[in-house]
Amino acid sequence: MKKLLIVLGILLGGVISAFTLSASSYEVTVAGPFEDVVGAIKQGDVNGLSRYMDTNVEINISGKSSSYSKAQAEIILKDFFAKNQVKSFELVHQGGEGSRFGIGNLSTSGGNYRLSFFLQKKGASMVLNELRFENK
Repeated sequence: MKKLLIVLGILLGGVISAFTLSASSYEVTVAGPFEDVVGAIKQGDVNGLSRYMDTNVEINISGKSSSYSKAQAEIILKDFFAKNQVKSFELVHQGGEGSRFGIGNLSTSGGNYRLSFFLQKKGASMVLNELRFENK
């Protein structure tokens, strides 16, 4: 009887510790504006980017820089991604506390770019206010 209680105690202890370990390693990852923008860049998805665009967006493509309205920025980016189908995007650096930025390597059918983007806190939301595509 004593042996049975010891075995049951060991089994019950093992089950509880296994449950505790699996529960503590479980993470819930919630995508936010930053992750959504990275995902949209990887897909060349202008509509996904547009969801976060500010009313005016600074876009620099290969040294040609200008500030565009959200509607104009969509047209510029649709044209860019139509001519440069995305092969891959690798995020190499990110940072920021309130505002966020990302820098990565964008490989497209038309060439390789160093892409930087900036998200700024505006009220309760984050808005995309700058995109830079620099030839590599």
